[in-house]
Amino acid sequence: MIVWQKAMQFGLTSPVRRSAVSIPSNIADGYGRNSTGDYTRFLQIAIGSLFEVQTQIEIAFNLNYISENDFQTLFELSREIERMLSSLIYKLKK
Repeated sequence: MIVWQKAMQFGLTSPVRRSAVSIPSNIADGYGRNSTGDYTRFLQIAIGSLFEVQTQIEIAFNLNYISENDFQTLFELSREIERMLSSLIYKLKK
């Protein structure tokens, strides 16, 4: 999307940390709700935060704030977390 591409040109600020902290926080918050529906909803919010982190990692790489090796390492870790969250959501919806 063109709007996403243009937004990618802006740069990084404190939202990186906020997005990263939001992932495990939403997992914990949802788990503590004692409701499968709520848990699933909070896991989906966690995935949204993960997508934010992935975008911020890409921005950092594009602006030469991190090396290609660091980018690859961080992005692969984020993809692993994404697969785990997706799998958990799938199992809970069954």
